[in-house]
Amino acid sequence: MSRPKLARAAITPGEPAAIYCRISHTKDEDQTGVDRQERICREIAERLQLRVESAHIYVDNNRSAWQRNRKRPGWDEMLKTMGDGDIRHVIVYHPDRLMRQPRDLEELLSIADDKHILLHGEANRRDLSDPDDRFILRIEVAHACRSSDDMSRRLKDALKDKAREGNPHVGNRPYGYTRDGRAIVEKEAEIVREVYRRYLDGESPNHLAQDLAARAIPTSKGKTWNPENVRHLLSSHFVAGLRFHLGEEVAVGTWPAIIDRGQWDEVQRLREYRAQQHRDTKKRPPRNYILRGVATCACGVRMAGTNAGRYAYYRCNRADEIGQQKCNRAVVAGPLEAFVRDVAIKVLTKLDTTGYEPATTTRPQADVVADEKDRAKLDELKELWLNDDDFTTADFQSMRAPILKRMKERQRKTVKRPVAVLEGIAGPDAEANWERLERKEDYARMNAIYRFLFAAVVIRPPTRKGRGFDTDRVDIRPNPLD
Repeated sequence: MSRPKLARAAITPGEPAAIYCRISHTKDEDQTGVDRQERICREIAERLQLRVESAHIYVDNNRSAWQRNRKRPGWDEMLKTMGDGDIRHVIVYHPDRLMRQPRDLEELLSIADDKHILLHGEANRRDLSDPDDRFILRIEVAHACRSSDDMSRRLKDALKDKAREGNPHVGNRPYGYTRDGRAIVEKEAEIVREVYRRYLDGESPNHLAQDLAARAIPTSKGKTWNPENVRHLLSSHFVAGLRFHLGEEVAVGTWPAIIDRGQWDEVQRLREYRAQQHRDTKKRPPRNYILRGVATCACGVRMAGTNAGRYAYYRCNRADEIGQQKCNRAVVAGPLEAFVRDVAIKVLTKLDTTGYEPATTTRPQADVVADEKDRAKLDELKELWLNDDDFTTADFQSMRAPILKRMKERQRKTVKRPVAVLEGIAGPDAEANWERLERKEDYARMNAIYRFLFAAVVIRPPTRKGRGFDTDRVDIRPNPLD
């Protein structure tokens, strides 16, 4: 037996009502402006003979209703007014202007249960105390939420595809580039190269910002440089022609690089080293682990500096990995650093850097041509995927992957470590020059030299027991210097 339908709630002329208007900052299918929404809602109120006070008109302009953590001041204030019993009607252009999350509807219904609120739209009205109307509203809100989720997923997929193709993603104009990010502004590019070079030479972002400000050199927004601007420039993957997506490198960019990959990598390692130094100074006693990024366990994992009891150690990082077999290999820091220091000084004493070229900022023409051909192939694949129903997404991704890998390998091939790090150090006076760095406590420079000279300092299991440093467990692997 069917349940009898409840009678529609009566409307008494002059009852208090509220109007709610909202427009999202995103491209909704319906972008009816808040002014027009308010006009339509006022016409509804006039037709129903409802009273709307100016204090009961609530507007959320450029507010998304489906972002779960986004505040809507107008919505919150209206709920409070409803709870206080000051209104009996809510008028909206359409229910999706009011709510797109199921929790919004449930919050509204919980208040309506006590206050018997009626909801009015352009085409209909809902009695929020009527089970059938509540059921229909829940379906409408669930549909709106699903539509928003689908739109969000499509947008994320499109952005990911754009990133994998190496296309630039620019908001504000990148310093050193035109507005679209595809051409270099040479005057600014010279400043970019200068900042990277001076940072590798040991200057701080603070000092660099002060110098740029004193020279009246503006940022891309025409403002004065500050340390944060400099740090942002030093971390920018855009100037190295690298395409990142959600913090992950996904492709070689289709725009020209100002800084070559080798110099950019070196700056990132130096930034991390200095940041770790800063963190270490907050601990007691302070200790600089100058083999950070070089000391490597024989299991293949980088070793981290740590204090344990009376001594400082380099310890395998795999000891901290959850779900993996722990390694726990460690070596006392002091004797290891002294041993590597002696090896480095011997290499530096015999090393002649005459004729070494500084890190380049342009790629070989053959690689540029090869990249252009590969980008054309990517465009052809995309067209095929869009227009041929038999060409599946799996086919597209499997054929695109080796092309992207090829482009990435070409980029990595051109990496040159900046030889400037050896300036004033290598040669017959290498030991005296090294001691000068030690007196200045220039640990970052010493670490950079170690990373230039050595691909890794590998720590193997001990070969003997007893006191004394076991040099046989240390395998120093040099970097090629040509």
